Amino acid sequence: MRQTSVRGDVPRARGRRPVDSGDPGRRGGSREAGGPEGGQGQGKGQGDGGRPQGHRRGGARPRRRRHRILRWFSITLAVLTVGTAGAGYLWYQHLNSNIKTDKLNIGEHHAAKPTPNAAGQTPLNILLIGSDARDSKANQKLGGAKDTFGGVPLADVQMLVHLSADRSNMSVVSMPRDTLLKLPKCTDPKTGKEYPATVGRQMTNESLGRGGPGCTVATWELLTGIHIDHFMMVDFAGVVSMADAIGGVPVCVDANIYSKDRLGHGSGLKLAKGTHPVKGKQALQWLRTRYGFEDGSDIARTKAQHMYMNSMVRQMRENATITNPGKLRSLAEEATKALHVDEGLDTVKKLYDLSNELKKPEPKRITMTTMPFVYVGARVAPKPGDADKLFRLVREDVALDGKDKKKAPAKESDDPAAADGAIAVQVQNGTRTAELPAASGRASAVAQILTAKGFTKTSADQSQSLSEEKTVVRFPSVDLEGDAQRVAKSLGIPLSSVKKSTDVSGVTLVVGDDWREGNSYPKSSKDDDTTPDTALALNGSDTKACMKVNKNFTW
Repeated sequence: MRQTSVRGDVPRARGRRPVDSGDPGRRGGSREAGGPEGGQGQGKGQGDGGRPQGHRRGGARPRRRRHRILRWFSITLAVLTVGTAGAGYLWYQHLNSNIKTDKLNIGEHHAAKPTPNAAGQTPLNILLIGSDARDSKANQKLGGAKDTFGGVPLADVQMLVHLSADRSNMSVVSMPRDTLLKLPKCTDPKTGKEYPATVGRQMTNESLGRGGPGCTVATWELLTGIHIDHFMMVDFAGVVSMADAIGGVPVCVDANIYSKDRLGHGSGLKLAKGTHPVKGKQALQWLRTRYGFEDGSDIARTKAQHMYMNSMVRQMRENATITNPGKLRSLAEEATKALHVDEGLDTVKKLYDLSNELKKPEPKRITMTTMPFVYVGARVAPKPGDADKLFRLVREDVALDGKDKKKAPAKESDDPAAADGAIAVQVQNGTRTAELPAASGRASAVAQILTAKGFTKTSADQSQSLSEEKTVVRFPSVDLEGDAQRVAKSLGIPLSSVKKSTDVSGVTLVVGDDWREGNSYPKSSKDDDTTPDTALALNGSDTKACMKVNKNFTW
């Protein structure tokens, strides 16, 4: 998958005020249902990208309110049930009219589509977005922060759902809302306003305010190289309106918990020790709780959200709780009103078809992860190496649970290679990562190595800087497979890294981050297809997960 370099800069978002630590309603701190959280403003130092850390939205510590996974559950519930609620053509048309749509990708960079497997199947990637919009009375009541009514929304939940090509497994990658990234150039499809690509890094949740969810999609594609097929977005009110439909989701705490401190910070969640079904506003409290879980960090909140997600999937499979036609109709109404999707999901039938795909993996083959990250001051950035590896596994459709069937070693092509001097090779620099710029001159250096080996028709492509974790040799058609393998062999690159791709017009060598220097391709004995430990993977069949309660928040 290929990406081009990021260019340009972006002005500071409009209409944002500094945090007033005396006003707990402002958005600089993390917000939880039932009350504001984190009323303290940050210091006067500058954050990455040149903005004051006391900035109203950017000032929250990265551990706060990272991703409200509740949006994921409401979205999943919607697509799993809405298709069963049909009651005639007029009702179907009414439901269709409820669905809000937007363009899928409004950036200038688009990741290449994956190559079908031997059976002609391709993976399915869906970006789930949770908006913190305060654009209605219902959203305002649930989200608080009255001074932000009608303001520019943030993409405070961002989760990539990857359904494998054979539909046997599902991987979910969450990104912390305070992740610092270079945002791509985006153009608002409604107003035509152009948002230049940023030079410095900005918080990824600000991408939603740069023309809509299509810019958040563009940001993910630029970072990961993963082609995204659809996005689905929902807000506070959409979550709560559907939460009761399945009769509650079981959650567990190892001690009594009350998420509220003496200053009023916390979600207000109050549960006794043990397992309890939560629904409605209480479900929202669970998924927004930071004060009271483990060390009070946003990592702990993420664990609680992933536990809820697993339980939700199992509950939907194991219990036929939605059998009443009237309840189904009501749920369908609320679900379609809550959803904001791309234009490829603009009807109930399309949502229903998608739901049937999402239901195929068993819970034991669902793996939830968090993008590996490192702290950058009070915020975070993708962890070099580990984040790139996680994205590469998803991009190459490798199951994150490690249960993929062992792939047979790549076989030599039946197509004989041409003479080395007759093989035209284009070399590209793909050494750029989320954290590191491209290694200077790598395309030219490797092109010279090939030329010295007799591949005299080799040229270096200096027009773009790509991002590939592993060096790859691509070819467009079977008649060039033998030539591509010959190039790989001459450099010691494994045949498994020779890939057919319609995105190239000839044999193309992309030098990856695994070969940033040196004249010889590095050998590695490390298992490259294991999920990094820093991804905090949680399996969907784990029924024993229970949140640890901070002793300062018990009753």
